[in-house]
Amino acid sequence: METQEILLSVRDLVKRFPIRGGVFSREIGSVKAVSGISFDIRRGETLGLVGESGCGKSTLGRCILRLLEPTSGQIIFQGQDITHLETGALRKLRRKMQIIFQDPYASLNPRMTVEEILGEPLDIHRLCRTREDRKRRITQLLDLCGLRREAISRYPHEFSGGQRQRICIARALAVEPEFIVCDEPVSALDVSIQAQIINLMQDLQKELGLTYLFIAHDLRVVEHISTRVAVMYLGKIAELATAEDLYAQPKHPYTKALLSAIPIPDPNIQAEQRQERIILRGDVPSPIQPPDGCYFHPRCPIVKDNCRSAAPVSQDLSRDGKNVHDVSCHYAN
Repeated sequence: METQEILLSVRDLVKRFPIRGGVFSREIGSVKAVSGISFDIRRGETLGLVGESGCGKSTLGRCILRLLEPTSGQIIFQGQDITHLETGALRKLRRKMQIIFQDPYASLNPRMTVEEILGEPLDIHRLCRTREDRKRRITQLLDLCGLRREAISRYPHEFSGGQRQRICIARALAVEPEFIVCDEPVSALDVSIQAQIINLMQDLQKELGLTYLFIAHDLRVVEHISTRVAVMYLGKIAELATAEDLYAQPKHPYTKALLSAIPIPDPNIQAEQRQERIILRGDVPSPIQPPDGCYFHPRCPIVKDNCRSAAPVSQDLSRDGKNVHDVSCHYAN
């Protein structure tokens, strides 16, 4: 269950990828993938992270796990600054922090059986003393993720996409982690299978006390699974609030535009009751040369002069005084 204990804190995290050119491959610029992001994740909750493709969601998740080295900032896990951990200490940390990748077809080794895939993290961290213990643990993982025990000797190509993602989830759970980055884990699956995987992840969270950073671009999926939601745009967090508040009363114009694009499947809802569609003009600016001031101002429907020169400061617009509703906008209401 969710507690008030902060499991993970991210402070002013920045990630830039250098662009090199010329005869001597000198750095001639950089891609600003993540630009000074800060947030906390409490133990037992699910923080949903949404935004357009290329806004830096996956890069942020990989930086938190130190799969990518951040350019600057702090990552604090269980009170320990892990931003500059050496290889040995980082290896031990891997047991507590895991990732589920987006593509279940590419993230499994086609030459390894399920037993080898699930046994590899057990071997690396030396979690099983005997072969019997190892096999017992693998069958437990298969049962936990809704897979038949006969799957233990089969190869990834023999499974459907949903079954492969269950194997990926089982692999992440093998080392008994506390925190899992879910990098668009259902975006490559059919809608009916998506619901099964989401329900499985929620059941596992309750049973094992897991904490998720759930990265996705499907706003309905995020609403269903998340405790709080952060909306990301061009490497920055535009809005962060509880799922209930964000979907009921979005404050940032970018969030409002995203929510207005969600299709409403109920044909009985009258046209006048439907939310007015907000069409954003232009394209997302290049992360190589982001605009001055507010990053969103070239596409914002309520842009004013100071938006073009002054970057907005995140402010709490919560009305109940309990649940923080952070918005980075000069004119959010």
